[in-house]
Amino acid sequence: MQNISLKASTLIGSEIIKLGNEINQKIKEGDSIYNLTIGDFNPHIFSIPSALENFIIDAYKNKQTNYPPADGVAELKTAVLNFIKTYENLDFTYDEIMIAGGGRPLIYAIYQTIVDPGDKVIYPLPSWNNNHYCHLSDAQKIEVPTRAEDGFMPTAEDLAPYLSEAVLLALCSPLNPTGTTFRKEELTKICDLVLAENKRREGKQKPLYVMFDQIYWILRADGIEHENPISLSPEMKKYTIFVDGISKSLAATGVRVGWGLGPEEIISKMKAIIGHIGAWAPRAEQVATAQFLSNPKSLNIYLDELKVKISYRFDAIYNGFEHLKAKGYPVQIIKPEGAIYLTAQFAIMGATNPEGNKIESTNDITQFLLNHAQLALVPFTAFGCENGTDWYRISVGTLKEEDIPNMLQKLETALSKLELNINKK
Repeated sequence: MQNISLKASTLIGSEIIKLGNEINQKIKEGDSIYNLTIGDFNPHIFSIPSALENFIIDAYKNKQTNYPPADGVAELKTAVLNFIKTYENLDFTYDEIMIAGGGRPLIYAIYQTIVDPGDKVIYPLPSWNNNHYCHLSDAQKIEVPTRAEDGFMPTAEDLAPYLSEAVLLALCSPLNPTGTTFRKEELTKICDLVLAENKRREGKQKPLYVMFDQIYWILRADGIEHENPISLSPEMKKYTIFVDGISKSLAATGVRVGWGLGPEEIISKMKAIIGHIGAWAPRAEQVATAQFLSNPKSLNIYLDELKVKISYRFDAIYNGFEHLKAKGYPVQIIKPEGAIYLTAQFAIMGATNPEGNKIESTNDITQFLLNHAQLALVPFTAFGCENGTDWYRISVGTLKEEDIPNMLQKLETALSKLELNINKK
């Protein structure tokens, strides 16, 4: 007899957290490893804004410790609405916004609000956690593979065959795990398809909604514009729900303040769900975030400094991989566009490792990098791709600048020990 529910017994935990915990245990045991697995920030390298920190402390001292309103404190909702108007030129009302404890509760609430058991959800591969939210919602998955030449971003052509079947299209830009972004032309085409599909459905069936996760949108490389569905197609406001917050833009992953924006009828039900599970952001952190967002000078100074730190790591790793590729090593890297991630390929399937064993799986690549380069990365299998992929996510939020040259040298030394059917230049 099964003692727990079928849903619980078949739920898979976070592959990324599991891998990260294994690596951290090795580090505690004395292993020297560059752990670039978790999509988080080392607060000793990337601290939250000092003003925000002080506002949080002051809020606790001022006894801001009771229950907040289930949809968020009024001053934070006002600050967020002003923030998105200033930075994205988006207009929303109080009935179209809610605050929650980061992005995850918002995503869960979106699924629970829109998706009935058996409904279909479309998302690209690789993709962060949509497979697990589908499981929790008893949804049917429509997983759409993407290609390196498109930056692993889905195209309108990729998605078109499936839109008539689904109630939710889950998109993310900049994308976790790749750090790549939508281009204006392609996202416009996708919006046009969604609008055409909803016109076809009008009065007949549930609309097709778009969950647009833009939690990383402020963290963009130079020259990269952030595109969103509503700015491109104002009619999309009826069908788009944004997921956003300070977790990544302010290196505040543990502060847990996020916000959702969307149609009133969707947001009102999301508020109820968040209220029932108590997944609101703490009152003190909400009050502090409102104060910080209302100071554009401090915000802009902090964002500029944060982007410089991330860009340095992006450039150093990207140039390092390009150098390895030029020397004939079988690696490839996509030019970073945003978030805190780079996407790299280790095309070493079939090679013989220093122990004399053939590399035949994604796990073999992962273990080779870990054992011989002391480099811990997340393979795309953790984002829904099949075993056999040789693409990996590199997260820079815990990486010290001074460690990068040695890390790249260790990687080159490890690659040089492989028996490859290539001729290095």
